[in-house]
Amino acid sequence: MLVKHIRDIIINVLVFVPLFISQIAFGQSQQLELKYLGAAGWIITQDSLVVLLDPYLTRLKLDSPASDSKDTRKSYERSDYFQSDSALIDKVIQKADYIFVHHSHFDHLSDVPYIAKKTRAKVIGTESTCNILRAYGIPDDQLYEVQGGEDYIFEEFSVKVIPSLHSALRFKHFFDSRVYKDPPGAPLKIADFIEGGSLMYLIRFDTHQVLTMGGMNFIEKEVVGLTPDVILTGVNFSRNEIFNYTGRLLTATNFPKIVIPTHWDNFRVPYEFSQQKAIEDKIVPFIEEVKAASPESRVIVPEHLKSFVIKSTK
Repeated sequence: MLVKHIRDIIINVLVFVPLFISQIAFGQSQQLELKYLGAAGWIITQDSLVVLLDPYLTRLKLDSPASDSKDTRKSYERSDYFQSDSALIDKVIQKADYIFVHHSHFDHLSDVPYIAKKTRAKVIGTESTCNILRAYGIPDDQLYEVQGGEDYIFEEFSVKVIPSLHSALRFKHFFDSRVYKDPPGAPLKIADFIEGGSLMYLIRFDTHQVLTMGGMNFIEKEVVGLTPDVILTGVNFSRNEIFNYTGRLLTATNFPKIVIPTHWDNFRVPYEFSQQKAIEDKIVPFIEEVKAASPESRVIVPEHLKSFVIKSTK
């Protein structure tokens, strides 16, 4: 079990979810439930409201060094057409009211067309994100096209849309300024899911402010002064290309009480495969970084498809 592996490695550092909840829940409380979908994907539930972030569940066996020789599924190249694992999605996602997309790469957006059609959820994303969804037949009344700087109120929450930067992939050589000004031809090949600009979101629920990231980079001036109590922090290797990434991020956002790693797993293998190496190589060093930069913050390491609850008093 993943929890056992985590306990063996970082028992003196990690604050486990049940213990953490008992420490912060006092009196009458309202819960925020989170479930990690892998990559940068999440289900966040408050009462009857269901919000998805970058829901990517198909987890293609993409031909790369990150593939596992024990994975006997079909291998894909970036030149192949993408097809969602609809059976798996149907098992995990029955309802969604809103979907937030940080950028348009396949590991963030490619399952959204199927999910948006299935649930009729409203989707918030960049021009490129929305044009890709239009290509798949998602109607305009389901789409909110944003560029960063918007601050919108909805019935159950409000959201500040924050301009951001993509992770510094390929040792800082990644750069892609392409956007889709019009809907491309669908279906798309894996490589056709371009970045199309990057965003962060500050989602203000009734009892929590959650700052979300879809990668391992940020624009410091855009997050300075924010006061989230929960931050979903990108924790893949490319964070090491950014100067004092964890320290600057936590300082700029006023040392959030709850720090949750995201986009840290090997999302090219099925859910049942071990993530032990990712824990050792990414999570353990990150926890030490948090401990040094914000010792009062609590780190919660999520398991795939396992829900945990954060409670607080109104």
